[in-house]
Amino acid sequence: MVTGTDDSGRSVLVSDGFVPNSHDFQSMPGQSQTRIWFTAGTPTGDLPEGEPTDNHGPVVPGPGGASFVIVRYAPDSVVMSPDFDPVAAGQELGDYAPDLAEVFEPNGMHKTRSVDYGVVLDGELWLELDDGFQVRLTPGDTVVQLAARHAWRNKTKAPAAVAFLLTGVDA
Repeated sequence: MVTGTDDSGRSVLVSDGFVPNSHDFQSMPGQSQTRIWFTAGTPTGDLPEGEPTDNHGPVVPGPGGASFVIVRYAPDSVVMSPDFDPVAAGQELGDYAPDLAEVFEPNGMHKTRSVDYGVVLDGELWLELDDGFQVRLTPGDTVVQLAARHAWRNKTKAPAAVAFLLTGVDA
């Protein structure tokens, strides 16, 4: 749901429906991203012209910008399977999140130019930091990533979902 202000200054419902930019990764069954809202730079409060998200554009906003996305993480067993094709997965990530594909290491560790606010919606995940340090997160747990190098691990047999608000920072 998106609200805004009409020409007379009254609050109005602008949109209430399915999010048009969601992608289920074919190369990683159980993995998906749903892009809810994106502002490349400092928001003005005005409604954008057209759809604010792009399924093939950046996920990480520029300085002052924001990106609201829900990521569903496939179980680690998907990428550990002998059938897993890392080249296909990398290409698909590059198609649907090119800026993230550029910063991902083969082991899943990555660092973005953003402060990320996350809340676990369902399932269990482990947040991995440098030196292999891991912490378990369950529904309702929150995390604030201050542009830190990290990876998400799903050691269970079911997908897990996290809602993120990414805010772009200066380099």
